[in-house]
Amino acid sequence: MRLFFQPAIGMFIATAALVSCAHAQGNAVYLATYVEVMPDAVAPGIALLRQYRDASLKEDGNLRTDALAEIERPNRFVVVEAWRDKAAFDAHGQSAATSKFRDKLKPIADAPYDERITNALYVTQGKNERQAGAIYVVTHVDVIPAGKDDCMAALKAMSTDTAADPGNISYGVLQQVNRGNHFTVIEAWTNRKALDGHAMAAHTRAFREKLKPIAGALYDERIYKALN
Repeated sequence: MRLFFQPAIGMFIATAALVSCAHAQGNAVYLATYVEVMPDAVAPGIALLRQYRDASLKEDGNLRTDALAEIERPNRFVVVEAWRDKAAFDAHGQSAATSKFRDKLKPIADAPYDERITNALYVTQGKNERQAGAIYVVTHVDVIPAGKDDCMAALKAMSTDTAADPGNISYGVLQQVNRGNHFTVIEAWTNRKALDGHAMAAHTRAFREKLKPIAGALYDERIYKALN
């Protein structure tokens, strides 16, 4: 698997823009890579991720790269990236910075990194750039193949409804390239109170109800903070 890492929540990550304005990126390649280091290797893991993020941001074709640390389990991270096109993505995968990152990750990794290569499905312009204290949510949504279209419709509605929720910075939906019934949802919120309000909103609860009969796996939602 190629290290997605090819560099990091960009949140696009959501944070600000889930890739700037949907640059729409008709040809853009997005990635979400989950990384887990050993519990006693959190500090070196953070340092390594920061190096990777900073190097990736300087590469040609990088649209966004962010590294996020899971709040409840600080030895788990996700890197969200956006690249201009497949050529830029492929070049990044062969770069010295990427090779260095992979080599240094091996001795401290607690599990193999999990890279999800995706395309933008519903990506919106964020309201603000990198707000201090913002929190991020990255959710892997897996439905049965027959439920793909229903899930896409539900996610489209959520992308519209969530943008109007108080405290929302950005909300984006990515569709996995090799599994069209798998999606990555990336959100940014001003604080935990705003996220909790969103969780209790009628449209959020309705969304979860719609997923229940077509779910292919447990709804995997994780809450993060950006690495400074």
